[in-house]
Amino acid sequence: QVQLVESGGGSVQAGGSLRLSCAASGYTYSRYCMAWFRQAPGQEREGVATIRGDGTTMYADSVKGRFTISRDNAKNTLYLQMNSLKPEDTAIYYCATNLQIYCSGVYYWGQGTQVTVSS
Repeated sequence: QVQLVESGGGSVQAGGSLRLSCAASGYTYSRYCMAWFRQAPGQEREGVATIRGDGTTMYADSVKGRFTISRDNAKNTLYLQMNSLKPEDTAIYYCATNLQIYCSGVYYWGQGTQVTVSS
């Protein structure tokens, strides 16, 4: 059974930083694509960043150069380092996996963690 538990959210002023973590269990973590998504109030969920088992990463244009996705396969943990945060980054952030090598298709989600950036 896939379990994804996010942590590290909180409130920060614009220009600040936060580091999100996601503890994964119930599957062979190291093989598969992992991703961060986010959903702001009244908006659809959007992809933020993905990382494959081989370390290949992709980012949404809105976060390139500010966010870094990484994974520790020994600890079954996914991270999202968020720097130079902006008020428009305010959202619930979700960890996800699609149980595939490539990052596409249907995802399994965690419960989310709130990130609030004030101006």
